[in-house]
Amino acid sequence: MKPDTEAALAEIVKSAKGPLAIQGGGTRGLSPRGDLLSVAGLSGITLYEPGALTMVAQAGTPISEIEAALAAENQRLAFEPMDHRAVLGTQGDPTLGGVISANVSGPRRIQGGSARDYALGVRFVDGTGTAVKNGGRVMKNVTGYDLVKLMCGAFGTLGVLTEVSLKVLPSPETQGTLMLRGLDDAAGVRAMSAAMGSPYEITGAAHCAKIMDGGSVTALRIEGFETSVAYRMDRLKDLLKGFNADMNVADATMSDWIWKSVRDATLLAEVPEDIWRVCCKPSDAPELMARSGAVGWYFDWAGGLIWVRMPAGDDLRASLGAFDGHATLVRASEATRAALPTFHPEAPGVAKISAGLRARFDPRGILNPGLMGPVAREVA
Repeated sequence: MKPDTEAALAEIVKSAKGPLAIQGGGTRGLSPRGDLLSVAGLSGITLYEPGALTMVAQAGTPISEIEAALAAENQRLAFEPMDHRAVLGTQGDPTLGGVISANVSGPRRIQGGSARDYALGVRFVDGTGTAVKNGGRVMKNVTGYDLVKLMCGAFGTLGVLTEVSLKVLPSPETQGTLMLRGLDDAAGVRAMSAAMGSPYEITGAAHCAKIMDGGSVTALRIEGFETSVAYRMDRLKDLLKGFNADMNVADATMSDWIWKSVRDATLLAEVPEDIWRVCCKPSDAPELMARSGAVGWYFDWAGGLIWVRMPAGDDLRASLGAFDGHATLVRASEATRAALPTFHPEAPGVAKISAGLRARFDPRGILNPGLMGPVAREVA
């Protein structure tokens, strides 16, 4: 099913006799059970006001189309959404609805925030087939329940997005990346922490010691006007001299390649092992990896995000034990996916809240059932 209007989508949901598997561009590799319901037919930018830094687009609009329109006005999506196709080996085109429903955010999250911080308003169809609108086109619109934030990261379990209003930002004049070589995981995290605590506006902080050949690399990105980037880069070098690392600066072209590789996990695209994604306290990252049994890993978000290579079939959550964060299974065989849930089990209190929300927005239990938690009820 591929409706091309919100009304048609609402009618499909309302009349559904069984579960529906919601799909945007089909690039995430998730396969919830049910009849396929694609929002790709709901496509197109419906409003773009560069002067107001706002854009409104239908949920099925390809991210590539949005980025092309923004680039023509020297603007960008500030949250730097990841493209999962390389690491998952999937086809299709990432869509705006998919990005927002999964709250997909790249390296710049540490400085600018996540996708949900730039979503101003949404339209969606809930599990009863009712069209709902929440939010607006300005950041100060906070009346009523903040369903915009609720829909970000719900993975289509609370409603099917049909339209999203976004805040966008100007593109920087240039960027540069300071690269420190030879630091182990603990020193890399300390260096990233020192940079993030500085006044030099770091927009990317990654550390790789267990993926690449040739030793470890700690990368720190600075963006802005050329003279400002050069000044802050020199000051950052002075700040980090005490780490006794070999330092060099990647130019804008190389810097762009580095951060696309970090963002899209392309370093993991060809490896045979399972791929996990761990969110944690940055200071905990080295210790977590030391007890993980992982084949390899790299840190993003100054250590707050870890991309992990695990032996096929191994349960990373069991190896890590209890920690302040969560681990998501990103890529694995069908057998492993059948044995291990994609998402980290929720704490009892959070699980109760989540179940209550699903019961409120999808009382029949038909929207991506079982993807993010147990199904309480399902349409007969």
